[in-house]
Amino acid sequence: MKKIKATFVKGKKYWVAYTDDIKGAMSQGRTIEEAEANLLDAIHELQKSEDISSVIKEKEIIIKESFA
Repeated sequence: MKKIKATFVKGKKYWVAYTDDIKGAMSQGRTIEEAEANLLDAIHELQKSEDISSVIKEKEIIIKESFA
């Protein structure tokens, strides 16, 4: 399984999550855990329209980086 490097940025109310590894994959959440789960959902939605199945599997671990 390939790992995806994701960036998590804390805003005033929400965490924003995105990855440069998969074009268009980004999301947000009230907590970093929710942002991560939403990012995985976004990746899986992109997977439906584009074959990126070799990039990520169900329950993949994402490397977290938090920038203040």
